[in-house]
Amino acid sequence: MISRRDFVQATVAASAIVGASGVGQWAQLAAQQRLTQDELLAFDPLGSVTLIHMTDLHAQVTPVYFREPEINLGVGAAQGQPPHVTGADFLKLYDIKPGSPAAYALTDQDFVALAKAYGRMGGLDRCATVINAIRAERPDALLLDGGDTWQGSYVSHKTNGQDVVNLVGALKPDAMTAHWEFTFGRDRVDELVKSLGFAFLGANIFDAEWDEPAYEPYKIFERGGAKIAVIGQAFPYLPIANPKWMFPGLSFGVREERIAKLAAEVRKKGADVVVLLSHNGFDVDRKLAARAPGIDVILCGHTHDALPEPVKVGKTHLIASGSNGKFISRIDLDVSAGEVKGLRHKLIPIFADVIAPDATMAARIKAERAPFAAELGETLGVTEGLLYRRGNFNGTWDDLICNALISEREADIALSPGFRWGPSLLPGAPITREDLFAATSMSYPSAYRSEMTGAQLHAILEDVADNLFHPDPYYQQGGDMVRVGGMGYTIDISKPVGKRISDMTVLKTGAAIDPAKTYVVAGWASVNEGVEGPAIWDVVEAYIRRKKTISIDPNKSVRVRGA
Repeated sequence: MISRRDFVQATVAASAIVGASGVGQWAQLAAQQRLTQDELLAFDPLGSVTLIHMTDLHAQVTPVYFREPEINLGVGAAQGQPPHVTGADFLKLYDIKPGSPAAYALTDQDFVALAKAYGRMGGLDRCATVINAIRAERPDALLLDGGDTWQGSYVSHKTNGQDVVNLVGALKPDAMTAHWEFTFGRDRVDELVKSLGFAFLGANIFDAEWDEPAYEPYKIFERGGAKIAVIGQAFPYLPIANPKWMFPGLSFGVREERIAKLAAEVRKKGADVVVLLSHNGFDVDRKLAARAPGIDVILCGHTHDALPEPVKVGKTHLIASGSNGKFISRIDLDVSAGEVKGLRHKLIPIFADVIAPDATMAARIKAERAPFAAELGETLGVTEGLLYRRGNFNGTWDDLICNALISEREADIALSPGFRWGPSLLPGAPITREDLFAATSMSYPSAYRSEMTGAQLHAILEDVADNLFHPDPYYQQGGDMVRVGGMGYTIDISKPVGKRISDMTVLKTGAAIDPAKTYVVAGWASVNEGVEGPAIWDVVEAYIRRKKTISIDPNKSVRVRGA
């Protein structure tokens, strides 16, 4: 339980009227000593329009631990700008007290100790409590889901996303957009969309054959005496980052000009407020905001950033609401004479030990999980140290996966995708099947084993590095850097493509990777069709059961320059 801490640090409340930082609100509450649900939900209303934003749930319907990234490097104009500020620098930037609930929720600092003090975060039953409380005060509030909602758990995998659709649907959202949803296949997406009962928006998704919109681009709501246009922006790089054969006939893209035209179109239809419900990723949204006029608020998704204050680009406010159910954002807008006159925002941390679960939602969650309870709780082994994923480079969850691939697939080198999803596991905790699937659940899980030359390995690392560190956000098309096992390398993020990766070595021998030599490489989640191999969760489960206790050595195999 959380007690005797500064509530002000936990609320992560940012803000106030347009142009004000809102951080000063923290000081007036600093004397309070006990964190309560009422304090987490406290909000000074503004105007008559309210938006509620949640995003990147990744099917985590129960409370989790989730460590924020230690490293999140920005390049180009984003260098050193939020969200590319982490750890102690983040605490300093937002005047957050070390050791406070906000420090725990928003950074990696002292994560294990603070996790033991403050407990898990998220849970749709707790989210329901927060959403219901906001709606009780503001019945016209719009609930908007930023996507990456259906995928990422054992039950979601077994039900093809139906459990999450049922549970999130019970929250009665008004609209959503998408990314990983499409990895269930286009037919399944279309089947579920028909059952949603709310808008599934994708202004940037086109039928490739007919060059026409494949999904509803926007919806105009009349709430709080105003017309609010919500434009949906799905992840623009789906055919690159995920298997395009799973959603044939669809084309994506940022489609900057289209978004600008749609913003003008909805204004002509009387919209007082224009909201972009986005899954672009924060840096793409920042660039888009500067180049597509007429958008008042961009609700950001995909990159899992949680920021206690909006980032303002021109007249556009960018809101980042985190991931895994850890936060919900409330945004109040003062709207008059057809425009937004003021904005007040609060990033609400969902502390599971503080916010009471909504009984109806808790019962729904239990019912959805009941058929799988035995499998979910089965213990596979124990972790000696912290298992986490987030960060630009290797995390311990992916170190475990790479170790399993090398061992079980008899490989020299392992590659694991730089996925951002996957909760954390504290030292000494049992590793259950639910935990394993939370880090691996997907629809193309085959663990391949192939031969690659050193030159091919270099090309792969260069390609992924360019997706992450290209100075133009519109060319940043991937997640975090591919994780590697059995090899090390140096990366200079300031260099151009083809020149970032050097000093590739085989860790076991210390020998340099020979461009002409062939190596046995194991990996998973290939976007190519027809890849053969056991499911990654079977590979890792076999490894964990054999090891019993998992110990991950400190990983110093990646050397970063140019940051």
